[in-house]
Formats: sequence, C-alpha cells, structure tokens
Amino acid sequence: MTTQSNMYKRILLKLSGESLMGKQQYGIDENRLIEYAEQIAEISKFGIEIGIVVGGGNIFRGLQGTQKGFDRVKGDQMGMLATVINSLALQSAIESKGAKCKVLTAIRMEPIGEFFAKQKALDAFKQGCVVIFSAGTGNPYFTTDTGSALRGIEIEADIMLKGTRVDGVYDCDPEKNPNAKKFDKITFDEVYRRGLKVLDLTATAMCKENNLPVTVFDMDTKGNLKKIIEGQNIGTLIYSAKEQNEPVNENQNISNE
Repeated sequence: MTTQSNMYKRILLKLSGESLMGKQQYGIDENRLIEYAEQIAEISKFGIEIGIVVGGGNIFRGLQGTQKGFDRVKGDQMGMLATVINSLALQSAIESKGAKCKVLTAIRMEPIGEFFAKQKALDAFKQGCVVIFSAGTGNPYFTTDTGSALRGIEIEADIMLKGTRVDGVYDCDPEKNPNAKKFDKITFDEVYRRGLKVLDLTATAMCKENNLPVTVFDMDTKGNLKKIIEGQNIGTLIYSAKEQNEPVNENQNISNE
C-alpha cells in the first residue's frame, strides 16, 4: 500500500481518555480499545506516520483531584501516570493488530517507555512504528491538548486529528442543544472569540502560531480515521486564517449537519 492517494504523510492523533471508557463508567473498555487499534493499524499500513497522544481522564484527572484535596502538582502527576497506563494498553492493542508501536514518555520511566526526544520519534517513524507520546508534557498545569500541540509541532506533523465522540465543532454543546450548528471549518481566532471549548487556550495558541491545523472528528464511528486520511470532508477543520488567507468570520461555514 502507498500514500499516493492520502492527504497526509505524518499526523498527530489526539485521543481522550474518557473515550476509552466506552460504555463503562471508569477504566478501559476492551472493545473500544480494539476498535481504535484497528483503525490506527489500518492507516499505518498505508504508510502514514502516526504519532498519538492519549489522555488519562478515564483513570484520573488532575483538576478533579484538586477539588478533592489533592495538591495540584501531585494531582497532575497522577494524571500523567494515567496517560501512561492508557498508552501501554493502546500499544498492546495496536501490536495485536499487526502494527509496530513504540511508547515514548515525557518523564523518565525506563523500561516502561523510552524518554522522549524528537529524533527517537523520527527514527521510529522511519522503522514503520506508530509512536505514542505519554505523560503529557511532563509538567504540571498543562493538559494533554497542550501536550498534543507540542508533540505535533515537534514532529512536524501535517495536521492534528482530535478524535472525540462528537462529529465536529458546534456553536454550542450538541449534546445539550439539539439546535446546535456545526462548523465545516473555523479559524483558531474564531474558536477563541466564540469561547468554544475545543482545545485549551494554550494548545489553541500553539497550533495557531505554528500553523498546525486541527481536524475534530468522531473517532467512535469505525472507519472515520481512514476517511480523514483519504481527504473525505468529515469533522471540522480548524486553521489559521493568515495561513489560508481567508477572513476570520466563519459564519458562512456553519452547517446543519
């Protein structure tokens, strides 16, 4: 298989920890894990270089911990370790589907995973490995959204793909408002102006300043990741207006899908 008909050569895939819960209230749903692994292994066989960041909210969220009396720094460190658990589970699932996979950690913890360095990631891509970046940025007060933006920029990804349970970006929460309107595309500036909770502010600024576009899509629908790679118009593209030379106002791009 070749990448001739594919849109991207190298991607950064962001997965939420909550999505790994599936229909459970906590932990990892094995069926959801396998579904994700199958989609990832499938596009890996096309020659796509894949970096992945997965959250840890299905196990522990630092901010929630502080509300229960945890020190913020220790709470965030616990959250980082939760991402490592998810990363190891995803690595095992991906390898079970016939794709090579390596875990790099932002905190030293050999032999669980190698300490992150850009060149290690690039070398692994050359060897045909999917690379999972775990433990966030390695620092407290930063989310895995920011970790995704950072790693995506570092590895010079063509795009960040944010897989969620929602099929794109809406002007309000579609799970609460049935009249919510979906954007086909929207600028980072407009996301900020509207206060849309797609990425945290740090991640939004990093992606904008470094021209890393983001596509938000429904990862829970099997086959969607392949559709994105093939260039099919699903999800919502978030981009820099300056880079695309387009106006900031995206009202004309709202759809009712």
